Amino acid sequence: MNTLDLLAKLVAVGFTEYEAKVYMALLQEYPSTGYQLSKKSGVPRSMVYEALGRLHARGAVLETVEDRSTLYRPLPPDVLLDHHELEHRRLISELRDGLPRLYTSREEDRVWTVSGRASVLSYAAQMIRQAEREVYLVLGDEDVGPLYEEIAGACERGLSVSTLLTGDADLDCGQVLRHPPLESELQELTDTLVVIADGQEALITSEDLETTATITRNRNLVLIARQFVWMELFTQRIYARLGPDLLAHLDPEDRRIFESLAQSESE
Repeated sequence: MNTLDLLAKLVAVGFTEYEAKVYMALLQEYPSTGYQLSKKSGVPRSMVYEALGRLHARGAVLETVEDRSTLYRPLPPDVLLDHHELEHRRLISELRDGLPRLYTSREEDRVWTVSGRASVLSYAAQMIRQAEREVYLVLGDEDVGPLYEEIAGACERGLSVSTLLTGDADLDCGQVLRHPPLESELQELTDTLVVIADGQEALITSEDLETTATITRNRNLVLIARQFVWMELFTQRIYARLGPDLLAHLDPEDRRIFESLAQSESE
């Protein structure tokens, strides 16, 4: 990991840019004066002492006075990170307890969007965790692993879990059927994630340049999404009972799609 990456990650956990630069400079050369840290970090002298003051106030740097100069040394990285981890856990715990008291789930017909793969997967996982009766899923290879724990939990709770896989990943929970690879490509389902919980809420996303999911509780839209997944699962169950003689009666294009599934299963 390069210096810029480390700098960005320190900022992400609560440092200002100047604080991050000063702390990283101090890791490489200590004890140091504010003047020395300004030169090494590139932080202006007018700002370096303010950054050091904030770092010292929260225990990220130590200071001492020697020969009328103030010297600084860093809190060791492991100690600093342990402290931040414990503090973030405490804050998250308090927020997890307090924020839900302000939130009331409302039935509504709007169509919402959420961006970012982590946010999309978190919302999908929450839908599966909160489902009470059934979950319908369309999963690509990249989504099986991150959602496996929630899917397995739904199965353990006795929910009806039906999954259509569009890639090569396996899933050992509930009704699982595999979509024909060729049809997945034709329908652009390979990178699609669909979660439908209790026939009440649907999440649909496909990955392009950025992961963006559509989320809705609109009754008609949820019904259409559920019916789509149900029909795809039904089609695969019927295909599993078809022999070569019946497949021969299909149109060439339809037969080619089903044959792509057979080829995938044999590999």
